[in-house]
Amino acid sequence: MALKDITLGQFFPGNSVIHRLDPRTKLICVVLYIVALFLASWFVSYTLMLLVLAGSIALSRVPPKSILRGLKPVLFIVVFTAVLNLLYTPGDTVLARFWIFTVTLEGVSRAFFMVVRIMMLISGTFLLTYTTSPILLTDGLESLLNPLKKVRVPVHELAMIMSIALRFIPTLIEETDKIMSAQRARGADFESGNLIQRAKALLPLLVPLFISAFRRADELATAMECRCYHGGEGRTRLRQLKYKGADYAALLLFLAVTVAAGVLGHFGL
Repeated sequence: MALKDITLGQFFPGNSVIHRLDPRTKLICVVLYIVALFLASWFVSYTLMLLVLAGSIALSRVPPKSILRGLKPVLFIVVFTAVLNLLYTPGDTVLARFWIFTVTLEGVSRAFFMVVRIMMLISGTFLLTYTTSPILLTDGLESLLNPLKKVRVPVHELAMIMSIALRFIPTLIEETDKIMSAQRARGADFESGNLIQRAKALLPLLVPLFISAFRRADELATAMECRCYHGGEGRTRLRQLKYKGADYAALLLFLAVTVAAGVLGHFGL
């Protein structure tokens, strides 16, 4: 897996219907989509969720290969989860037995749907960051969490931290790639050997990567201080968030999908 395959935190500029939606709408829709995924239980409900995801990707005009490339870093987790569900799910219909493990039809079904659920969940959340800039994502998250300010929760600071973390993921990945290229030029080998040997080979990357991360954090803090940043108190915004007709339509659609997934899941469909 190449580091360029990690696309978390990247933003694809565009003017599609999904791009123009209010960031609060997209955040709420993603939450509703995740809830609907966990309510889904069988082919009919999962097909509905897949159609919603495919329609959203088509409307966003984000290349599907970018979505698929973003799934590569979590492929090991997906396979590991599938194996656990396959081997440790009890059932009445036994398909195979070996050593202390028993593979059942219920285990195969659960493993399949678990893999589909995880992949659709990750794709849906990636689509949020692909179509929403970090600034708008921060503003939307802060606006949604605004009621927590009454109980003295530092909403603005938390939203800013999450936004900066997302923003710097691609930067740190690029920095890691540069360090690896420099060390390869000096004879370092990151690809040969078993899993433990490869992990040990990556240890020399940590020191320069941490130094670079702390240097960037210090530069960012200095830049924010030079611009008189003192938190969210009294802060104004260039763009005022306002719900439009498309936002209400999207919210109603995802609410209806969530209810439909719950109903279908209740009847085992």
